Amino acid sequence: MGNLSDKQLLTKASRFCAYRDRCQQEVREKLLKLGASPPQSEEVLSELISLGFVNEERFAQLYAGGKFRQKRWGRNRIILELRKRDLTEYCINQGLKEISEEDYLKTLQALIINKSKTLVPGKGAPAKQRVGNYCIQKGYEPGLVWPLVKKL
Repeated sequence: MGNLSDKQLLTKASRFCAYRDRCQQEVREKLLKLGASPPQSEEVLSELISLGFVNEERFAQLYAGGKFRQKRWGRNRIILELRKRDLTEYCINQGLKEISEEDYLKTLQALIINKSKTLVPGKGAPAKQRVGNYCIQKGYEPGLVWPLVKKL
């Protein structure tokens, strides 16, 4: 596959980025898969950044907002996933600003209520513990989860 020119790599990478927002790590991996050398991939990546195809802050905002609204992930899970993509703490914090505190608490309450309705009594751990653990696994902070679960 290798031996593509910088222009061909830029074209392929720009199409890759135009499909949906990407972080630098994803673009680097794609360029290396296309056969670019590490210096060549950095060159193409910097060109994509200057053209506006790659913007880590925008990526973090769209990622955080999307995962929260679509998959109802908590902040901890979103932070973990953004760190896996080598985003800076600044970008991660900008991404988390997409989630309003009011929506966050409403979503957590809805998760707790919906999960408690689906549990079969008497199977495994106590229901409140299972509901709390479920919310924590989705990335919600234990300090927010347990007081709400106890109100059930």
